Amino acid sequence: MTAFVGLAAVDHVQLAAPPGSEDALRAFYAGALGMTEIPKPPVLAARGGCWFAAGPVQLHLGTEEDFRPAKKAHPGLRVTGIVAYAARLEAHGVPTEWDDNLPGHRRFYAHDPAGNRLEFLEPDADAEEPDADAA
Repeated sequence: MTAFVGLAAVDHVQLAAPPGSEDALRAFYAGALGMTEIPKPPVLAARGGCWFAAGPVQLHLGTEEDFRPAKKAHPGLRVTGIVAYAARLEAHGVPTEWDDNLPGHRRFYAHDPAGNRLEFLEPDADAEEPDADAA
């Protein structure tokens, strides 16, 4: 019998950002989101950008000349304690926009300093109940 050959997991998501935005990206992804910056291989580090991880989740930010953020495309990031996580972002000056259009989930959107849209979601069964002031 042959072993299954196919997709096993998402290794990382690549997002683009304008050249020279690395310090703002570090403040957002490491500071506000609480991710850890991981080193890029030297040949790739020469191109600019930065990579971040939180557990098995990796986001790679690469620089792109004439960068324009996508209006709709985004990674969907599963979180725990979504209300507290949104409050963390807001405490770092990151606006959040709650959206109740995905049945079975609590979710909100935020944008990184380059304008990339990020979706944060948690299944309802695990979601905290928001305070009237939090949402």
